[in-house]
Amino acid sequence: MRDNSCITIPGSKSQSIRALLVASFARGKSKIINPLISQDTISTANALRKLNVKIDYVEKENAIYVDSSRLAEGSEEIVLDMGNSGTGTYLLLGLAASLGIEVKFIGDESLMSRPIGPLAKAYRDLGAYVEDNEGYLPLTIKGPLEGGKVSIECKSSQYLSSLLLAAVFSSGDTEINCPLLYEKPYVSITLSWLDSQNIDYTISHDYLNSYVKGGQHFAAGTFHVSGDFSSASFFFVLALIHGKTLKLLGLDKNDPQGDKRVLDVLKEMGAEYAYTQDGVTIKGPEVIKGGSFDINDIPDALPILAVASLFAESEVKLYNVAQARIKETDRIKAMREELEKVGAHIYELDDGLIIKPKAKLHGAKVSGRKDHRIIMALSILATKVDGIEIDDTKYADVTFPNFFSLLGELND
Repeated sequence: MRDNSCITIPGSKSQSIRALLVASFARGKSKIINPLISQDTISTANALRKLNVKIDYVEKENAIYVDSSRLAEGSEEIVLDMGNSGTGTYLLLGLAASLGIEVKFIGDESLMSRPIGPLAKAYRDLGAYVEDNEGYLPLTIKGPLEGGKVSIECKSSQYLSSLLLAAVFSSGDTEINCPLLYEKPYVSITLSWLDSQNIDYTISHDYLNSYVKGGQHFAAGTFHVSGDFSSASFFFVLALIHGKTLKLLGLDKNDPQGDKRVLDVLKEMGAEYAYTQDGVTIKGPEVIKGGSFDINDIPDALPILAVASLFAESEVKLYNVAQARIKETDRIKAMREELEKVGAHIYELDDGLIIKPKAKLHGAKVSGRKDHRIIMALSILATKVDGIEIDDTKYADVTFPNFFSLLGELND
């Protein structure tokens, strides 16, 4: 890897999908600047098109134009294929209930295996008709939502984000209680959209209790998407393990994305970083430190932090991230199994991983498990350990279509 390199990070998936949903349910004309064009956002856009939303991407402007003035007009039962997009599925689910028509959600094999039962029950409690496959997709929902009180354990923050967005369109007010909530920073992203839309709501400081006034609406407008800290985390770790300096453009210090905290974890491991006017500069250390890290609020970072931990001088414990088992795959088990193949001394916990230091790493054939974050994490490892072969890398396109071209630029 070259020192003092500079790359531009693509737009945030989380922000892009929320922008698409807000624009599509605003029933007007909107513009989304710097969206992420990836498999997940394309799947969400295609689903919205089935709801009679006009969505056009103008490449030379790097912008999406949305016309939702005829949302669901003339529609009866609709089948939406969400592909691999869990974010798109969970966040669109409740909004679809506001349309008053039957909407059926399906997806690929991975998405169909992800639990949705708690969210399905919550929408039944709020007045919707919901038919699911014993807690999994396919799922059919029909509103309207009446509002009321609902209690839900949110092992995925997307459950709460879904309810917060949908409650805006309920006929009555909605109170949401969360006895359990993981990944709280992702809820902050949703709240930032509610704030930008001037939605009337209140939420406790711990996000466990919220209230949304019913009968509200979204407004069309121009929405800006900043760079994706989740995507940037792979290049943060690239700088860390090579002891190099890297500048990543397009990242906004004030963006509510929770994966910004990856930088703080890497700082504890010895990296130095600084925000600039146009992004982040990070410098890897001569010696990478171990430590114990609670990563409950940054579960998507588990694969790449496990890779970073392989090069620490002392033991690393990544814990309190049990929800990583219900992502695109069981990421705790998958990372333990794949890193063992290259010689790692790694142990699986119920809620995380322990990585022992000074393992003799070597090349091996590994599997990305059709999981974009595992594929990208293993690809970063391959820049440090010769002879690693990954079975299939195409699934990185889910969130980061130009990942390998950027990685190639840095390694040329």
